[in-house]
Amino acid sequence: MATARDSAPERAQYWVVPVVRGLLALLPAVAITFSQDHSAGLGLLVFGAWAVVSGLVVGALSLRFVTDRVIRSLFAVSAVVTVAAGLLALTVPGGLPFLLFLVSTWAAVTGFIELYAGLRSRGRTSVARDWIAAGAFTAILAIVFLLLPPDTVTAVGFIGAYLVILGVYLVIGGFSSKWAAAADAKASGSEQHS
Repeated sequence: MATARDSAPERAQYWVVPVVRGLLALLPAVAITFSQDHSAGLGLLVFGAWAVVSGLVVGALSLRFVTDRVIRSLFAVSAVVTVAAGLLALTVPGGLPFLLFLVSTWAAVTGFIELYAGLRSRGRTSVARDWIAAGAFTAILAIVFLLLPPDTVTAVGFIGAYLVILGVYLVIGGFSSKWAAAADAKASGSEQHS
């Protein structure tokens, strides 16, 4: 008898992806929180370093643990966009206008991709709600950066706030998926022994 897990777009070990992604988001959030400097240069540096590392690591993990070809392709595109945005942040000299443009463009593209992946996977996997939420957080960041008055302290602060919210949410979601899968496995094991 086929289970919902058989048609899920991700492998059972997928919980590692959101946990790693969440931890990677919390590191730059801490750096921003405890930094006295909230300049556009710091924002570009922190965002750029995070985007390159996160795009490479999370992209590679998603390619390994996502089985659905369309979703895997979407996450690969998102990883490439994230790494490209990070490289631009680290290499193109720019101030606040460039930071606002870069983060809002990146957030709009990747937020939409993750929202679409989540909506496409509803009913097939419990992680769809996490993809929808993370996509919504990222899309909201895009809107905030589009509407944000030109102030570097606020802009860099919003990057830090976004990373904290995303990081905490993903770590909780990842461990919740792991524990739910373990409980399901235990329950199906006890049903088979009955």
